[in-house]
Amino acid sequence: MTTRRIAIIGTGVIGAMTAWQLSRRGAEVLAFDAHSPGHDRGASAGESRIFRTAYKEGANYVPLLRRSGDLWRDLERATGTGLLTLCGGLTLGSAGHPDVQAVQRCAREHGLAHEILGAHEVAKRFPQHTADEDEVAVFDPAAGVLRPEPAVQAALHAAVDAGATLLPHHPVHEVAETAAGWRITSEGRHFDVDHVVFAPGPWAPRLEPLRGLPVEVRMITACWFAARDQAAHRPDRLPIAIRRHPEAAFSCFPSLDGVSIKIVPHHLGFPVVEGPDALPRTAAPEFARAASAAAARLLPGVVPHPIRITTYAEGFTPDDHALLGALPGVRSATVMTGFSGHGFKLAPVFGEIGADLVLTGGTGHDIGHLDPSRFGA
Repeated sequence: MTTRRIAIIGTGVIGAMTAWQLSRRGAEVLAFDAHSPGHDRGASAGESRIFRTAYKEGANYVPLLRRSGDLWRDLERATGTGLLTLCGGLTLGSAGHPDVQAVQRCAREHGLAHEILGAHEVAKRFPQHTADEDEVAVFDPAAGVLRPEPAVQAALHAAVDAGATLLPHHPVHEVAETAAGWRITSEGRHFDVDHVVFAPGPWAPRLEPLRGLPVEVRMITACWFAARDQAAHRPDRLPIAIRRHPEAAFSCFPSLDGVSIKIVPHHLGFPVVEGPDALPRTAAPEFARAASAAAARLLPGVVPHPIRITTYAEGFTPDDHALLGALPGVRSATVMTGFSGHGFKLAPVFGEIGADLVLTGGTGHDIGHLDPSRFGA
């Protein structure tokens, strides 16, 4: 069979995983990025990401998450890199909160191991969190924390080892269909390929072939707070957490730097920005004060003043589910974007699916809910 020549536009975690999966199957891969892989402008940065199996976003993700967990371990073995630490995970809020109920339904539907903890049990086992009397926590032992920057590097390292060509600092200026496939123009050079994979993350609206897709660029802000007892906030004692409280909502990560824990406030919103290049590099004072108030109220083991604040960009769709499949209206193109803040944990299986779609035109994984044509594009 003739070797397929594939261009991947974007080497965030989705593009990196797709490059790995295509290269290991013998495709000739050219992977383009305007920056250095693992950079801090898009959605594949920030020191830590959540992995979880009991999934509030929908039980149809569970088979994908199980496969993704296997592939994370495959990548670790292939590169000798530690990427995923299973420290468990908490979904913490009132018993009637929709997220708490959704996680419980998902766990029951798929027979996933889990525990329901009352407020007193939370205080006993996880005193790093303040739980009100009417709150419960769903504990998912198969959850954990991922290291995003090493993960991107590991996937690209594996891809290059399998024959991929990595092209950092190669912004794509034009992507045009040809009689035989596509022509990519970057830095004064033309690259002719059989198929193009669009994995540009929050840069999607800037690429002409993707401008009809409903991807909105939003800013995600992360805050790090110094832990008073550092040992109590390491992954062996502090699970990842998704916190839903009337006064604050955030995701919370154990300490990976030996100094601080990270939270990503949700209740303060993810504002729309023009694009990643327009991203402010820190938060406004009112944001920092509100994040501090959340930490003071709900995280008793930290100094409630952020020692680091960083912003990132992510592409969101109207229903908060990715666009993954054939690009509507054109041939020989796959789109993988709009992961809406919850794609990182699934990146290995999405890379596998991307390779399936490119090489065979279909996949055995159930991704009907991610069809790019569902919005009529």
